[in-house]
Amino acid sequence: MGQESDGWEPLSVQDVTELLDGVDAPWWIAGGWALDLHLGRQTRPHHDIDVLVLRADLPTLRERLRGWDLQVADPPGAGVLRPWPESEVLAPSLHDIWCRRTPTSPWSLQLMVDDTDGPDWVYRRDHRIRRPVSELYGPASIPGRPVLAPEVQLLGKSRTPRPKDVADFQRVAGTLDERQRAWLREALTTVAPGHEWLPALQPG
Repeated sequence: MGQESDGWEPLSVQDVTELLDGVDAPWWIAGGWALDLHLGRQTRPHHDIDVLVLRADLPTLRERLRGWDLQVADPPGAGVLRPWPESEVLAPSLHDIWCRRTPTSPWSLQLMVDDTDGPDWVYRRDHRIRRPVSELYGPASIPGRPVLAPEVQLLGKSRTPRPKDVADFQRVAGTLDERQRAWLREALTTVAPGHEWLPALQPG
C-alpha cells in the first residue's frame, strides 16, 4: 500500500466537489492537489486525491458514502488495509480511510482524519500545533470547493519529505504571505527545530 499504489483511478477535484456537495460537515481538498489549486495550475501528476475531514464528522461522511467500500489503514503506516464496518467507531490512532465505489472498483479517494479540541484543529503528530478550524480554509477555497491552507498542507508534508514533497515546498514557499510563512515557521520550529525548510521561511 502506498500513495502511488496500483489500483487507483482518483476522482477529479470536480468529482469530489460533486460527491460531497451539501454534506453537513466541513471538509477540504488536501494533499498535492491543495497545493496545485493554491498555485492555480497542475504542476505534476496526482496518483490519488486526499480530502481532510474531522474525526467528529466521520458518521456524517460515512452516511454520504453509504454503499461504498471503505477501508482503514490499520495499523497506520504498515501498508495494510482492512474493511471499516459501519458499526465501528475508529480508534484515535486511525486516520487514513481509502474509498472506492465497490470492492472491485479502483480506489477513488482518501479521507485523511484529523482531530479537534473545542474550536481548534490539532496537528496529529504534535498537539502543541493547532489553529481554529475556521482558519483551515486556504485562499484557493471557493464556494463548494474548500481547499486546505497551503501552510497547513506543507506542515503535513514536512515530517519525512519525499522528493515530490520537497518539490512542492519549493514551488509553494515563495507564494506564501508573511502570515502563512510565520505560521509554518513557528510550527516547524516547534516540531523540528533543525528542519531543512526553515531557512527558506525566514522573514525578508
